[in-house]
Amino acid sequence: MAKDLTIHLGDHPGSLAKVGEALGKAGVNIDGICGVTVQGKGVIHILVADAAKARRALEANHIDVAKETDVVVLDVEDRPGVLGNVARRLANAGVNLHIAYLATSSRLVVGADDLEKARAAIEAKKPA
Repeated sequence: MAKDLTIHLGDHPGSLAKVGEALGKAGVNIDGICGVTVQGKGVIHILVADAAKARRALEANHIDVAKETDVVVLDVEDRPGVLGNVARRLANAGVNLHIAYLATSSRLVVGADDLEKARAAIEAKKPA
């Protein structure tokens, strides 16, 4: 299962570089990333295939992983309306999202309160 790691960083030059360098040196590929600053702190979400290896590399470089979350990764078309369609299907299924970002190769990363319900909603046929 794909994993999203949440990392909190200082909001200053070089913070993200340190993350990228630590993972790169350990041979961990970043399959997707999203980052924002909130109240003076950087909040980074990274999608990785091997969460344990990524966590070890980050923690060895004094970068704390705040959270590890199972996520659904969905291949999507790069065209208008796709996000609205997927998000509506999830909403109609009663799924509450807490993470959504794009990953490499036009893939949508979704973290939700109920991953099984999210998978079922995503895989259900579109209404006619």
